[in-house]
Amino acid sequence: MNEYDDKLVDFIKQNSINAEHLVFQTSCHSVEEAAASANTSVDNFVKNVCIINETNNELIVCIVPGTKRLDIKKLALLIGTKKLRFATTEEILSKTGYPMGGTPSFGYSARFFIDNEVLTKEIVYSGGGSQNSLTKISPLEMICPFGHHSLKAVVSLGPKGKVV
Repeated sequence: MNEYDDKLVDFIKQNSINAEHLVFQTSCHSVEEAAASANTSVDNFVKNVCIINETNNELIVCIVPGTKRLDIKKLALLIGTKKLRFATTEEILSKTGYPMGGTPSFGYSARFFIDNEVLTKEIVYSGGGSQNSLTKISPLEMICPFGHHSLKAVVSLGPKGKVV
């Protein structure tokens, strides 16, 4: 494990989150690589799409199925600004404390949105802190504890990661 894995494992323990942290010798950067590493289907994965609201420099994280894409224009309509853009690699590390390709779905301050399809799953695999790790967790476990910690808003996204 590295410093990012250690930080996420500590967060999971300190917050009594029911999650399994998995470390692999192989890359988990893409959904396909992660599925191969974990020996499971890509349908079991979520992506944490990091967006910057340029009006206030807010980090927005959209948790979408690993096989879907986020419609940033519809997200902009929901939020009420067209000044949204994908976060850079440097911004992701700076704002989440985790590198791109390993960013977990929790454990840092952001405004979170989650796709309805993710909530139908019993278990999902999410970033585990580094490009060689994953977190195996229930979507409800992933979002419920954070009303008191870092979760500012959970809004469901519709089919194909589109905001409804």
